[in-house]
Amino acid sequence: MNQDTICAISTAQGGAIGCIRLSGTEAIRMAESIFTPATPGKKFSEQKPYTLTFGQIKDGEEVIDEVLVSLFKGPYSYTGEDSVEISCHGSAYILQQVMQLLIRKGCRLAQPGEYTQRAFLNGKMDLSQAEAVADLIASSSAATHRLAMSQMRGGFSKELTTLREQLLHFTSLIELELDFSEEDVEFANRDQLMQLATHIREVITRLVDSFSVGNAIKNGVPVAIIGETNAGKSTLLNVLLNEDRAIVSDIHGTTRDVIEDTTNLGGITFRFIDTAGIRETSDTIESLGIERTFQKLDQAEIVLWMIDASDALKQIEQLSSQIIPRCADKRLILVLNKADLISEGQQKELEEKLNGLITENIHHLFISARHKQHTDALQQLLISAAQLPTVTQNDVIVTNVRHYEALKHSLESIERVQEGLSTGISGDFLSQDIRECIFHLSDIVGEVTNDMVLQNIFHHFCIGK
Repeated sequence: MNQDTICAISTAQGGAIGCIRLSGTEAIRMAESIFTPATPGKKFSEQKPYTLTFGQIKDGEEVIDEVLVSLFKGPYSYTGEDSVEISCHGSAYILQQVMQLLIRKGCRLAQPGEYTQRAFLNGKMDLSQAEAVADLIASSSAATHRLAMSQMRGGFSKELTTLREQLLHFTSLIELELDFSEEDVEFANRDQLMQLATHIREVITRLVDSFSVGNAIKNGVPVAIIGETNAGKSTLLNVLLNEDRAIVSDIHGTTRDVIEDTTNLGGITFRFIDTAGIRETSDTIESLGIERTFQKLDQAEIVLWMIDASDALKQIEQLSSQIIPRCADKRLILVLNKADLISEGQQKELEEKLNGLITENIHHLFISARHKQHTDALQQLLISAAQLPTVTQNDVIVTNVRHYEALKHSLESIERVQEGLSTGISGDFLSQDIRECIFHLSDIVGEVTNDMVLQNIFHHFCIGK
C-alpha cells in the first residue's frame, strides 16, 4: 500500500479555499493529467519544485475550477515522496469532482494519518514527532500547543537519543568483555556505568513524573463536582461551561450518571465532571450513579464539594467522613451555593464555624450558581488550584500514555542495572538489562515498533494528514 499514490482533501468543509494533497511516485504525472497551466506550452511536470502554478482543472473539455498547484519533489517534501497540493475553491462539489478525477486516473483515497505515516516510514520524522503532529492539530490551549511544538521539533527525541547512545556504548563494551571472557579483562568501567545508570534513572524518573502535568495539560485537569442532591452541581456545570449541558431541576436525584465536558479557563483546560448527588436511596440506578460519583472523586485532582448554604453544617457533618479522607492528596474546595438565600449575618456566622471545622488546605467560597454571583472568583480559585507550571517550547513533558508506559518499563530496566552493578552480577545479565532499557526507549521513537502499534497510532489521525 505504501507504493500507491494517495490523495485526500486536507481542509475542513465550509472554507473559502479547499486543498487536495497527492503523494507518491505518480503524484506529479496524475496531477498533470488533469491540470492545464494558464501559460500556453508550459508543462506542470517541468516546473521548479516549491513553486505555484496557476491554471485550470479539466474533465475533458469541461473546466472544473481555476486553481493554484504546488509542486514538491521527494525526498524534500512532507512525506519524503513526490507530492502535489491543489488549492481550489472550497465548494464541496468542486472538491469531490477533483477527487473523482484523480481516483479515475489511478489515485487511491488516503487512509487516516497516511501522509504522516509515510513521513515516518521515509525517515522524515521519528514516531514521537509523528504523534506530536496529531497533538498539534488537536491543541486547544497555549500550553498544549507549546508541548506539541516542542515534541514535533524533536526536543523529546533528542533527550532519548542521548540516553540510548550512552547505554549502547557501555553495553557494547560489556559484550566485548564476553568475547574475551577466558582472559578475565574489563573494558567497561563499573563505577562509570553506575554513575551513568544513576543519571539515566534520574532523567527517566523526571520524565515519568512529568506525565501527571502533561496529561492534565493535554486532556484537562479533572475536576469532580460532588455533593448532596439538589445542591446545584448541574447548575454550576452549566455556568462553568457557559451552556446548558446538564438538566437542572428542583427534583432530587435528577443527575443519575456522570456528565463530563471540558472548557478553557485562563489558558488551562479543565475537565469538569458532574456527578450524581450523594444520598441514601433504594433506587438501583441512582445507587449506581452514586457509586460512580466516588470513583470520579478518586480520579479527580480538584474536588468541588457543592453545599447548600442554607443547610451547610448538616451536609458537612453527614458527608465529611466520606469525602475529606478521600481528598487527602487533592485540592478540595467547598462551594457554598445558594448564598443568596441566607443573610449576611448568617453567612458570617457560618464562616466562623467553618474556620473551626476546615483545615488550611481546604478552601471555601460562597456563591450563587443560579444568579452567577462570585462564580468568577471560583474560576480564579480553580486556576490557582490547578498549579500547572508555565510551559515553554523548550520544556520536555510527557503527554502520551504510550510514551509513559515505555518510560516506566525503561525505569524498571535501569533499576535492575543498578541492582546488578551493586551485587556484581555477571556481564551477560547486565547487558540484557541494558538492552531492555534501550529497547523501551527505542520503542518511543519507533525504531522497534510493530505494524499493529503503527496502525493504532495513525488510525486516530484525520484523513489528509
